[in-house]
Amino acid sequence: MTQLGTALHRWRDRVSPAMVGLPDAEPRRAVGLRREELARLAGLSVDYLTRLEQGRATRPSTQVVTSLARALRLSTRERDHLFLLAGHAPPAAGVTPTHVPAGVQRLLDRLYDTPVSVYDATWSLLTWNQRWAALLGEPPARTGHERNLVWRYFTARPSRVSHTPEQDDAFADALVADLRAAEARYPNDASLRSLVHDLTEASPRFVELWDGYAVGTHESSRKTIHHPEVGALTLDCDVLTVPGSDLHIVAYTAEPGSDSADRLALLAVLGTTAAS
Repeated sequence: MTQLGTALHRWRDRVSPAMVGLPDAEPRRAVGLRREELARLAGLSVDYLTRLEQGRATRPSTQVVTSLARALRLSTRERDHLFLLAGHAPPAAGVTPTHVPAGVQRLLDRLYDTPVSVYDATWSLLTWNQRWAALLGEPPARTGHERNLVWRYFTARPSRVSHTPEQDDAFADALVADLRAAEARYPNDASLRSLVHDLTEASPRFVELWDGYAVGTHESSRKTIHHPEVGALTLDCDVLTVPGSDLHIVAYTAEPGSDSADRLALLAVLGTTAAS
């Protein structure tokens, strides 16, 4: 076993299922998370995680390292050490922060009955809770652009969320304004430059707004989500920004006693379906 494998195993042992919102009712031989549980949280195959822990895979990509650090609830210093063990330099200044602080992760765990997700400054999806996945579907297994909200929106990827024409215009302006602001704050981020370049190739509407220096901000709004099993839900969508880490927390809530509140509660029983 390599130092990387040993570190992953030790860090996995110290994370209890309760810490990550998983049930812990049945008898367990594992001290902390099982391999399959960590693999699911990090978006990896169990086979690949096994090879990492056993030293048969020794140089995971930076995306894999970032996902593992998030799933293991590592501190910033621990994350940086994991990068070094994997043969990579830790994230440098001028690059979009993707580390989810432990306090933010605990917030998601505690809001188990509220659909909540966390995005970085470029609107790439970092983490989410089970109720969010139940409402909007499990995110694509692929990372990169397919996990980026701006890319998915301007390339018309499937979404369960619908907008009125007015909401659509405001949402597009806000996304482009956020991306331009991120580009100014993180000039050394090659992934961000690649995203902007690919968007200009893929979407004339993005080019129009980007070249026109669209200005917009995300405000509380009501959105309609079309779920394949419970039907349409009208929910309040709020975007909160985490000071110091430039993360966006997106929460969906229903008016108490409403039909949408009942449908949202029903999702806890139905569980997660694939995104569509």
